Amino acid sequence: QNMSADKEAAYRAGLEASLAAGADVLSAGGSAVDAVQAAVIVMEDDELFNAGKGAVMTAAYEHELDASIMDGRDRNAGAVAGVKRVKNPILAARAVMDQSEHVMFAGEGADAFAESVGLDMVENSYFTTERRLKALERVLETQSRADADRHGTVGAVAIDKDGNIAAATTTGGMTAKAPGRIGDSPLIGAATYAQNGVCAVSATGHGEYFIRVGVAKTICTRVELAGDSIDAAAQNALGQVADLGGDGGV
Repeated sequence: QNMSADKEAAYRAGLEASLAAGADVLSAGGSAVDAVQAAVIVMEDDELFNAGKGAVMTAAYEHELDASIMDGRDRNAGAVAGVKRVKNPILAARAVMDQSEHVMFAGEGADAFAESVGLDMVENSYFTTERRLKALERVLETQSRADADRHGTVGAVAIDKDGNIAAATTTGGMTAKAPGRIGDSPLIGAATYAQNGVCAVSATGHGEYFIRVGVAKTICTRVELAGDSIDAAAQNALGQVADLGGDGGV
């Protein structure tokens, strides 16, 4: 309700392009993990979304980006937090999963790892847009955030022809966040989780609360152990977030 018709149409077009990219992978017989990666790359490259180019800015007038990906087949996962130079953070997260013995890299080490495996690197200013700069200046001046300043994280879940599932999440975080602040998006179990035969989850919202509830893992656990439907499990987890004072979606 806060968007013009033109802006809403642009967002819907971006989401349709993301959906099509993931669907193309699946229709060609590709894996769920490749599909979620393809879907979120489109949104990282579209400056409308709070991920990759067009991500929100920190209070220090920089971009610090977070991403995570998880393969439901073996619960392998990869994540990066606070990267400043890798063009597509989700590719860095995927590289951590596939090309290292670890699950998460942060900060300069994450950028260095991404560069070492040949990913495209950019200047931090590549991510900046006039819209996000204005939003940062407004928040710094008013010392208050609108809901839109906390939201905009993007993600995807997929199931492939073999029944394998995967999830991916990527974000620029929260407008005017303190340098070094990490939200839920790169945290396996908070924003991202996938387990074959159970469910795959990607979350967006007020990250501090999603971390405290462990939203993605909570949903999967309720499905697996309590026998909840996906909807009931999601409503329970989001209800816990609301009870603590946060909001968002999955």
